[in-house]
Amino acid sequence: MRKFYTGIDIGTYHVKVVVAAPPESPELPMQIIGTGSAASRGMRHGYIIDANEATKSVKEALARAATSAKVMIKSARVALGGVGLDEIRSSGEVTLTPSGGIVTLRDIERAERESEKKASPKLSNRSIIHTIPLEFRVDGTKVFGKPVGLQGTKLAVDTLIITMLTKHHDDLVEAVEAAGVEVEGIMVSPLAASLVTLTTAQKTAGVVLSNIGAETLSVAVFDNDVPISVKVFPIGSSDITNSIALSFQIPPIEAEQMKRGAVTGSDIPPKKMNAIITSRLKDMFTIVDAHLKSIGRNRLLPAGIIITGGGSGIASAADIARIVLKLPSQIGLLGNLSRTGGADATWAVAYGLCRLAYEDDADVGGHSLREIIEHAGESIKQALRSLLP
Repeated sequence: MRKFYTGIDIGTYHVKVVVAAPPESPELPMQIIGTGSAASRGMRHGYIIDANEATKSVKEALARAATSAKVMIKSARVALGGVGLDEIRSSGEVTLTPSGGIVTLRDIERAERESEKKASPKLSNRSIIHTIPLEFRVDGTKVFGKPVGLQGTKLAVDTLIITMLTKHHDDLVEAVEAAGVEVEGIMVSPLAASLVTLTTAQKTAGVVLSNIGAETLSVAVFDNDVPISVKVFPIGSSDITNSIALSFQIPPIEAEQMKRGAVTGSDIPPKKMNAIITSRLKDMFTIVDAHLKSIGRNRLLPAGIIITGGGSGIASAADIARIVLKLPSQIGLLGNLSRTGGADATWAVAYGLCRLAYEDDADVGGHSLREIIEHAGESIKQALRSLLP
């Protein structure tokens, strides 16, 4: 039986499912053998407001993907996004006496758990999705790379803890399980997209991945091949549509078509239309710039900004981002994907989940993001336990 992997991206406007087959070798792209999408129902700003409607949407997208791929989908990886995502910076320190003064993987795990304990006062009603080590120190001296095998008396770690409102997390997992699919892993959406839209060279040099969704704007910032910030803001491409509709007193459906450059027979001057689109995009990239300033990375990311999501289809997006951020700017592509795949960067999250599942299954070494998903399985089990009678 042919092996395949499934990724589910539940967005505010669309549920997208990708089914992909393993590559011939780890360096090559996976082959997309099926895709399915459905209009999202019961969603708002990336979280569920009507569980039954959300489950129907997931079922619909899964059925289309299964038919397209000619397979039965029983399990999948799921992306978590929405305004419920947030990040906390913390640190933890442990003594190395139990290991005889030599740093082991167990010591690293203990130090990371200590950092989580320190952050616990900020974790009310929140679940930890990923704990990402940013820097290790042995006896106060910074370690470049992994500290395993080094000798000392104390190990310290600085971490980036990505969290989500527990209710939002549980609702998303429940919606997928109710659609008849086992959730075998989760990852936050911006990091899932980065697996297939960013190169190691970009992440090492320093880059920000910006996904413009319908109602959310998410950013993932990388430096030295490590995600150093993940943030979601409650603004998206639907805000542009609404501004056009209000400014020209036209229906939102027509405004959406005009935003995307469709010829509608309208007598609205293109110059006025473009001014509104430009203004709203400037607002978005100003938010990204302010976030980069808050973490000390504005104008300091040589690989610039990569734009994905439905909003990346707006013709002027890359140019406006370049002007506002004063960084190199480009629209994201699914790296090395065969042209027969028929998927663009709006499918990046679901496709990235397939890549994650393959790397985890094949135990492909060398990918730093694989090392940050340790809490995913744990949080799923907790969520499922909470659903049991």
